[in-house]
Amino acid sequence: MAKGEMGTSRQALYRKYRPRSLDGIVGQSQVADILRRSLKQGRIAHAYLLTGPRGVGKTSIARILAHEINQLPYDGEATHLDIIEIDAASNNGVEDVRDLRDKVQLAPTSAARKVYIIDEVHMLSKPAFNALLKTLEEPPAHVVFILATTDLHKVPSTIISRTQHFAFHAISPADLAAHLGEIAKSEGIKVSVDALDAIAQRGDGSFRDSISLLDQLSSFADEKDGITLELIQSVLGLAPRDAVDRLLGAVEQRDTAAIVATLDELEKQGIQPTTLADQLVQTLRGRLGEQPQLVGLLDALLVVGTSPQPQLKLLTVLVGAGKPPAAQRTAAARAAKPIPTVLEAPVIVVESASRRTTKPEPKPVEKAPEAPAPKPKAQPASNEPFDWENLVSYVKEHFVALYSVLNKCDYELEDDTLTLYAVRKFNKTKLDEPKYLAQLHEALAECGQHNLTVVALPTSKPPADKKLAKIAAMMGGGQEVSLEEVEKSDG
Repeated sequence: MAKGEMGTSRQALYRKYRPRSLDGIVGQSQVADILRRSLKQGRIAHAYLLTGPRGVGKTSIARILAHEINQLPYDGEATHLDIIEIDAASNNGVEDVRDLRDKVQLAPTSAARKVYIIDEVHMLSKPAFNALLKTLEEPPAHVVFILATTDLHKVPSTIISRTQHFAFHAISPADLAAHLGEIAKSEGIKVSVDALDAIAQRGDGSFRDSISLLDQLSSFADEKDGITLELIQSVLGLAPRDAVDRLLGAVEQRDTAAIVATLDELEKQGIQPTTLADQLVQTLRGRLGEQPQLVGLLDALLVVGTSPQPQLKLLTVLVGAGKPPAAQRTAAARAAKPIPTVLEAPVIVVESASRRTTKPEPKPVEKAPEAPAPKPKAQPASNEPFDWENLVSYVKEHFVALYSVLNKCDYELEDDTLTLYAVRKFNKTKLDEPKYLAQLHEALAECGQHNLTVVALPTSKPPADKKLAKIAAMMGGGQEVSLEEVEKSDG
């Protein structure tokens, strides 16, 4: 507890340390500087749109801006009749906006302008947005709107185009830790450097969440030790750092027994699998520069939180990452998942007669039609030759939404990395979503491809010829096509 605050109640730290002016904004200088210059020059827009993650200062800056537009003092607590805050989550109907549209016609009570702050504006219904749009198109001269949202993609483009848009970003862990240290010093809270870093990591880029966590932990800390890393692990149910390192070491050493034993140990300690997965992700992110081969494990861990059985999912991800190369896998492990019949025909066709005798022919009723041998490509450490057409067909049958993106892609396979050339940023963003990434890995597994690292790029596949690739790069990109394809399209 902070010094001198022995009463039964006190102001929460995140409210106490809210900025009171644009000069006090931390971590969003790109927004504060522009607004400060605009106010100094008297250039005030009729509508502002503040977007970004939660807890990064959108509401605080909206309130500060509202007061500075009217040259009113701001202490974080006082309210003013001409500064109206509206929560769109509970006032999202068309009638609410129509009522607002009538009220904006009234002149301010005492301030120069009437300012409406609409928080979580993306929660408005479509009819409500349409009603708001009419007001934004021709607002009274005495009215300013400040809209704030965490979900920009849910705000109609017609609304965005009629506002001055300011994008907030998540606060870096270093800036968070430094700010938390200043608050702790001011409040007389004893906290170790490691603990500050851990709080900043758990705050996930949010000032509000990080300061609230510091406030919570200060009530559990004793006067002698203060807030320590061990206290944070105990209160938040985090795995000890040495256990996380031990678990990753077991994965790197392909020690399945150690992976299972460590997970069992942490489960008995009450560590939640989703929490442990988050810790592993944070640790791996810090190691990627030195160990880029860990990107596949990092990718797989991202879907643990979306699994209906996260404990089992985490186990399979870690054990799968720790498996030996395919050449060392036993026949029993390969037989654990039957290979689809459609993949057997190409294998039988390309095998020699002498080798074909070692594998029984499938029954006539199940025999797939013969097909030409697939084009030679670098093979991954997997059970089957890579067949792109078969993968796309499987996705089309089982995951229609994923197919709509995947069928626009080209690919390249090198070692255990499958690179998808998605052509557009939109397609890459879709492929990077945990839902679609999980479906793609499932489809790859069903087609006999295990433990591939998938990388999506927002570009077309570069020409194989180095000279052509260089020319394409000079011309801003291009796609390689054959002469036959050009003649066919012309004919």
